[in-house]
Amino acid sequence: MTNPLADLSAAGVSIWLDDLSRQRIMSGNLASLIDEKHVVGVTSNPSIFQAALADADHYAEQLDDLAGRGASVEDAVREITTDDVRHACDIFRGVYSSTDQKDGLVSLEVDPRSAHDTEKTVVEALDLWKTVDRPNLMIKIPATPEGLPAITRVLAEGVSVNVTLIFSVERYRAVIDAFLAGMEQARANGHDVSTIASVASFFVSRVDSEVDKRLDEIGTDAALALRGTAAIANARLAYQAWQDAFGNERWATLKGAGAKVQRPLWASTGVKNKAYPDTLYVTELAAPDTVNTMPEATLDAFADHGELHGDAVSGTADAAGEVFAALASVGIDVSDVFRVIEDEGVEKFEKAWTELLETLGEQLTRRSPEQS
Repeated sequence: MTNPLADLSAAGVSIWLDDLSRQRIMSGNLASLIDEKHVVGVTSNPSIFQAALADADHYAEQLDDLAGRGASVEDAVREITTDDVRHACDIFRGVYSSTDQKDGLVSLEVDPRSAHDTEKTVVEALDLWKTVDRPNLMIKIPATPEGLPAITRVLAEGVSVNVTLIFSVERYRAVIDAFLAGMEQARANGHDVSTIASVASFFVSRVDSEVDKRLDEIGTDAALALRGTAAIANARLAYQAWQDAFGNERWATLKGAGAKVQRPLWASTGVKNKAYPDTLYVTELAAPDTVNTMPEATLDAFADHGELHGDAVSGTADAAGEVFAALASVGIDVSDVFRVIEDEGVEKFEKAWTELLETLGEQLTRRSPEQS
């Protein structure tokens, strides 16, 4: 019998889980995914932690302790999320070692309310790194204009970075420049660059969601025929940009010093339109030296009926460019698409973080000694 996840891994795709919770850690589920589903990393975000903490039962003991100590809501969120990530790092430490530090990585995002504040992002990123205190941690920093210099400065301190909320190839090129500058500074600062990991999280399904909505509004046959084409074409153009950037002399110098390449990571790979195959953004974006971080439903779907057709990305840039030319010809302003979904991405995580604080505040109040 074939094993689609094993085949995907053998094709050079690192399979990461886009989810984390205390329940997964305590039940042994996270460890079993390593053994049974070829999962070699984990990503988290504010929405994931909001969902995890909505189930307070698995956090009851820690919540009681925090309430008894009179911890603030902000301190409680920090302690709970960093504990979960630290434990996940420990679970993946064997993978981290066996893959020569390429995988076995666990991502923790800075407060999304700092997405447009460079200084706050840098300070929090360094604080999270010290608090978790695990070599296989990655700090997630959004690729906003204000996030770009923060990425460089955090890498320069020897901290591994997962750059998140990348939607356009233009912004992706800026992310690569920020990575290269950060690694050059890290080397100049005396850090062992071979220990610094980085991925660039290029979001997929949200592109189709926004573009398809606009195509439906246009409503012509030519427009409707382009539904479901934008996200894959966009990611394939990003992969070409990655190949170009990491094939030059600037990268060769860093590689010679032991630096590891910043891999493209396909994020938001759960299919939102049920008319599309549920493994679409896995099959059509399989390529060497990439990461695909999947929600568990997508992971299970690919394990059950996923198919591979070899390297689906290399050499596809010209065809992907034709897709974008066709989108422009029917009236799609792709620059506006990327602006809208970036703004929405930041707002979504800010909202999730705010709701997380509110939920946790209610939990602490109910458990406080004054309520006894």
